[in-house]
Amino acid sequence: MKEFVISEVKAETAILVGLITQEQNEAKTKEYLDELEFLADTAGAVTVKRFTQKVNGPSQTTYVGKGKLEEIRDFIKAEEEAEREIGMVIFDDELSAKQIRNIEAELKVKILDRTTLILDIFAMRAQTANAKTQVELAQYRYMLPRLQRLWTHLERQGGGSGSGGGKGSVGLRGPGETQLEMDRRIILHRITLLKQRLAEIDKQKTTQRQNRGRLIRVALVGYTNVGKSTLMNLLAKSDVFAENKLFATLDTTVRKMTIDNLPFLLSDTVGFIRKLPTDLVDSFKSTLDEVREADLLLHVVDISHPDFEEQLQVVEKTLADIGAGSKPSMIIFNKIDAYTYVQKDADDLTQRTRENWTLEEMEETWMAKLNNDCVFVSAKQKTNIEQMRKVLYQRVRQLHVQKYPYNDFLYQDYE
Repeated sequence: MKEFVISEVKAETAILVGLITQEQNEAKTKEYLDELEFLADTAGAVTVKRFTQKVNGPSQTTYVGKGKLEEIRDFIKAEEEAEREIGMVIFDDELSAKQIRNIEAELKVKILDRTTLILDIFAMRAQTANAKTQVELAQYRYMLPRLQRLWTHLERQGGGSGSGGGKGSVGLRGPGETQLEMDRRIILHRITLLKQRLAEIDKQKTTQRQNRGRLIRVALVGYTNVGKSTLMNLLAKSDVFAENKLFATLDTTVRKMTIDNLPFLLSDTVGFIRKLPTDLVDSFKSTLDEVREADLLLHVVDISHPDFEEQLQVVEKTLADIGAGSKPSMIIFNKIDAYTYVQKDADDLTQRTRENWTLEEMEETWMAKLNNDCVFVSAKQKTNIEQMRKVLYQRVRQLHVQKYPYNDFLYQDYE
């Protein structure tokens, strides 16, 4: 009998490239590349090497300098000779069509930028028709200004009006221009259709929100992979998909939950990230409307992350950009079970930094800064969840009294 050998599918390998500039020091670049590696891992690629370069700013033609590009090319060739093929090179910033074309010509491998990678993950995670439509719209918007590089083998053969003053003659326009214009027209038409479809979805979502009755709406917001879906499952006893990957949740999930005698709506929303593509923010308007129309935002923060303060600022800036920056909010510091600190030796006289603070010191600092309007929990270990429910009850109760003053019977406690 013939035996079939099933070979293991190898994951694509990737090289990461970032810049060290005056605005972005070496430590910051390392952190951004760590996040880029996590994005690559989420998309299914294995990082084998990182390249960084100290420059004043990205090159307009090749992002990195000529020497660094040659160094990357030599590494790729050496890996190929050792039968370790490099699948792609991923750059930590958004690249222009010109940069991609020049880099591809030099490296001869697939070139991705941070935006392409995020869009790819969104396409992979999208489950509902709504999410798929939003992702497709973002992809087309990103693709439109970069169409030219797809048709470099069909360069325009001639140009001008052919009336004597032009540089070319009638009949000498190459197929490149025709194909490019055709593709542009198809994509613009597709974008129009997707916008119409999203407008219909918007209308349906608005009707759904209006039919939810006289209930306070609470939305979980935060950086990607901070534990929003795990908290949602814990509070609302729901089954939202939660995983230690970036952008595990794309579709907004709304659940009705009750604390004591107070019902309200809790929604889990898409996570934010540094350098979030503008096209994605625009395309996910219907999803982000859940945040805009919420009465209270629960900003979830991963306190175990070494740079959680910057993540907090990224989310606050994104909320301000979508018009939700002034909404009532409270901060939930999650993952206290994973929090670590560096204990200083007794004879170490150097100044203590935030890395040396204990969790208790961190709690006291942020409690004072936010007027006690925050809680420290572990959704995974279910630590301090009851305390969070009590604080949440008080906030929702306060908002309900303000919004529905004649519906105060909800709070009568006859025990």
